[in-house]
Amino acid sequence: QNLTESALTPSNVTSATFGKLRNLMVDGLVDAQPLYLSRLTVAGAAHNIVFVATEHDSVYAFDADTGTMLWQVSLISGGETTSDDRGCGQVTPEIGITSTPVIDRNAGTHGTIFVVAMTKDTSSHYHQRLHALDITTGHEMTGSPTEIAAIFGATTFAPGQYKERAALLLNNGTIYTTWASHCDDGPYGGWIIALSESTLAITSVLNVAMDASGSGYARQGPSIWMSGGGPAADLAGDVYVLTANGRFETTLNAGGFPNDGDYGNSFVKISSSGGTLAVTDYFTMSGEAAESTNDADLGSGGVMLLPDMTDANGTVRHLAVGAGKDGNIYVVNRDNMGKFTSVGNNIWQELDAVLGAGVWATPAYFNSNIYYGPQGGTLKAFSVTNAQLSSSRTSQTSTHFAYPGTFPVVSANGTANAIVWAYENTSP
Repeated sequence: QNLTESALTPSNVTSATFGKLRNLMVDGLVDAQPLYLSRLTVAGAAHNIVFVATEHDSVYAFDADTGTMLWQVSLISGGETTSDDRGCGQVTPEIGITSTPVIDRNAGTHGTIFVVAMTKDTSSHYHQRLHALDITTGHEMTGSPTEIAAIFGATTFAPGQYKERAALLLNNGTIYTTWASHCDDGPYGGWIIALSESTLAITSVLNVAMDASGSGYARQGPSIWMSGGGPAADLAGDVYVLTANGRFETTLNAGGFPNDGDYGNSFVKISSSGGTLAVTDYFTMSGEAAESTNDADLGSGGVMLLPDMTDANGTVRHLAVGAGKDGNIYVVNRDNMGKFTSVGNNIWQELDAVLGAGVWATPAYFNSNIYYGPQGGTLKAFSVTNAQLSSSRTSQTSTHFAYPGTFPVVSANGTANAIVWAYENTSP
């Protein structure tokens, strides 16, 4: 949500007064979300800027008001190319920058945009690198780029087996990268790799599927896709993700955690305490095995942390909400997420089949309402009262959104003039 929107209102966003201004041409497909900064000084003049990253490994800065290109840089090192599509049609014909970058306006002299770019060298070795670029020039900052390389247990991160799909998270001076496979083509695990914002050095590594192996959805490690949505973080610095189909052990240790540390098809809470990433809580539905086998997992949806809410007994609750391919909405208590039981889901709230179809998006939140846009269905609103979602939708659009559904966001001026924005995928 953007609660500082003073110009756009329900009365002036109409087909007569609001519409396309221009096309901005770039050198490759765009899978990362464009980012925006206002009143940034470039070459002595203030600009409102849109930053665009492409699968051809380029980053552009455009003046949002005129469309003028202010700078463009290629993140392809000498003698290298973008990656091929790794035999997978999800990102094709080339893989470069897939995940949404992150900007810190206060980093460096002018501000910094952080971007993960994938390349291939002349020896057919693949590279994943984190770049830190000055937001006014596109120039690499000192120490940039850095090669992303990691080992967890006996497993080594293989850069060619992954794309960085979920958005980058910047929190407390740490950049979090999370990794997805190419078309569920194994072997792969569930990597979270953290890097220092100031030095770009790798500070901590976690693999939430280090023991995954074999063939089939339920045997592989769970990728972290979230349809491009980013990991969430709370005030304590804990990080939250939804994982995709993959291995999960129903044999639990004394603490209630899977005994081999594999967290397929789960809400996962990750502590960064002491600079070390570790799973401190999770929720996995009782039907995880069947959902993973049938590719009906949570991984297509993103996780959203809700503001603190008071329940009917006056207790403040810290909640998170997520949904994936099974059409259910799951609400978990972040202080006690529910873990796994084979005889039902021990979570804060579960709304079965209320979405009607799968979700390939992160929900939006505004003023005690949650918005979901499942594939092939309507954009739906669910109200929140006493820390409980309404048992069914309270409102919906007349428009049905074809696959992959819609990824809503909200603009408002405080609580006034609120608009839910939703894009529609049509042909043409």
